Amino acid sequence: NYMPELPEVEVVKRSLQIKIQNLIVKKVKINDGNLRYKINKHEISKIVGKKIYKIQRRSKFLIFEIGKNLFMLVHLGMTGKFFFINKKKRFKTSFYYNIDNSKDHKHDRIIFYLEKKQKLIYNDVRKFGFIKFYHSIEHDKNPHLKSLGPEPFQKKWSQQYFKKYISGRKRTIKDLLMDQKFIAGLGNIYVNEILFLSAVNPSRNVSSLRNIEIDKIVRNTKKILKSAIKLGGSSIKDFSSGDGKKGYFQQHFKVYGRKGERCSNSDCNMNISRTVISQRATFFCKICQK
Repeated sequence: NYMPELPEVEVVKRSLQIKIQNLIVKKVKINDGNLRYKINKHEISKIVGKKIYKIQRRSKFLIFEIGKNLFMLVHLGMTGKFFFINKKKRFKTSFYYNIDNSKDHKHDRIIFYLEKKQKLIYNDVRKFGFIKFYHSIEHDKNPHLKSLGPEPFQKKWSQQYFKKYISGRKRTIKDLLMDQKFIAGLGNIYVNEILFLSAVNPSRNVSSLRNIEIDKIVRNTKKILKSAIKLGGSSIKDFSSGDGKKGYFQQHFKVYGRKGERCSNSDCNMNISRTVISQRATFFCKICQK
């Protein structure tokens, strides 16, 4: 299990679109509303009897449009996850966690009872995630969304944007890519992977980046996220509880979590190093990443 970043949340969104879009919420049960922000019981009760019209993603946030003018904004924090329940069976909605029938239920914080005897469960071990309600969701005004940078798949996320943004700045490239104001949705895992594929050392100052390196980072960001979404989506195609594909996507990490293992570039004999940049574990190859 690892922290959900853009691909993990995108797969949750797609799963929920298949499973719960257009269903009516029959009842909500709060087992523990003390998440990062305390659940507003009055607001959450307003979704009962309303239809889930639409589920979107922005950065690592999920936005549920419920009824005509109620929006439920969800951030999964470090350990948040949604389970879908049908005929008492638990299904995954993404690939960054596995189902553990012996332990999961005690961290089920909120249960949304849906029509056709189906349920959506918000489960969160460490409770850093949150669920908030808004009567309109204007991205440029919402406190959680207004300062987010472009989405990696948008045309706006380009070499030109990158070059303009770093002009006159002195920061490490690792720190910059983790900054949600610069680009939305990346976190520690994918930043490590992007920099490895781009052959750029994570501690490099952004002012030292050459155009060819900026181009590689932009292209590899799109490439890695796309393949993570594709692999992640296919690994839970059947959404079954016992799909047995433990750590399915982790096997595809080239550097993340691989300290001391051999570099995955076939012509390199170096072992992967680990250091700390911006208070986060950082994995890289001293030879391949300059």
